[in-house]
Amino acid sequence: MNEIGQSEGGRPILAAALGDGPQRVSLIAGCHSDEPVGPETLRALVSELSGNPAHPWLSRFTFFIVPHVNPDGEEKNRAWVDRWPDPAAYLQHAFREPPGRDLEFGFPYMRVENRAVAGFLSPHAPFVLHMSLHGMGVSEGAMLLIERHFIDRTESLRADFAAAARAAGLGLHDHDRKGDKGFRYIGPGFTTTPEAPAMRAHFLAMGDDATAALFHQSSMEFVRSLGGDPLCLVTELPLFVVENPAPTPGVPQAYLDFRARVPDLARRVHAGESIQAELDAAGLRALDFDTAKRLQHETIRLALETL
Repeated sequence: MNEIGQSEGGRPILAAALGDGPQRVSLIAGCHSDEPVGPETLRALVSELSGNPAHPWLSRFTFFIVPHVNPDGEEKNRAWVDRWPDPAAYLQHAFREPPGRDLEFGFPYMRVENRAVAGFLSPHAPFVLHMSLHGMGVSEGAMLLIERHFIDRTESLRADFAAAARAAGLGLHDHDRKGDKGFRYIGPGFTTTPEAPAMRAHFLAMGDDATAALFHQSSMEFVRSLGGDPLCLVTELPLFVVENPAPTPGVPQAYLDFRARVPDLARRVHAGESIQAELDAAGLRALDFDTAKRLQHETIRLALETL
């Protein structure tokens, strides 16, 4: 991999260009620094492709891969990642940037990291596929976000993703957010990707003009602005899964209940108190990193096949 820039903290931002196929693909991860599985997936993919020049993907596609756009954030989260799968460590040490520092909504120029990634991708546009690999701290299952222009062209992809999630021991996270922040409900496990105008409108409606002004383009919006008609996807896989014994369509009640308790649980962890009884009651279980990486990789494969 080559250095395409440095983070605010002076850490290298690494990227790889692999293949000589006619269709160009952009893959990035780490925009949210408390989501480590995506970067590990892309690091493994770079090793896989660079170590196998005869890989069939390389004659069909040219890949432009940035495994971790946020190395400073990765370092800040190391305290809990190194203790995985300890949920107390996660609650105590997980770090995530707020709006105005959130790299996913900082394209193309908000931070030096955004500028480095934008400068790496722009000369190679247009792309046929852009994926930003993400995750959720807690959910009831897997999600795939699909850019709205491709809703009617991804029926097979959605079915295959659901099957891949089941094979990984996951259900689908069924959350109908009623269009909030641009998340348009497609079906169980699937919504559209969020968009900056909808994000701004959400905070403006709350009277929070200052936060609304902090949203720039998402990586998906940026890649589409470069031309062509790229399929843009966001993976959302959980670190921890909560079980919902009585699911209601569109309402992930177990997730909502647990999320509401997170501030108090984090306070208790910081105070040195045990939260194991609450975790057991919620049926919380960690999703193995290797399993999550395999599902991320499989989703990339399914996206390529969709093209």
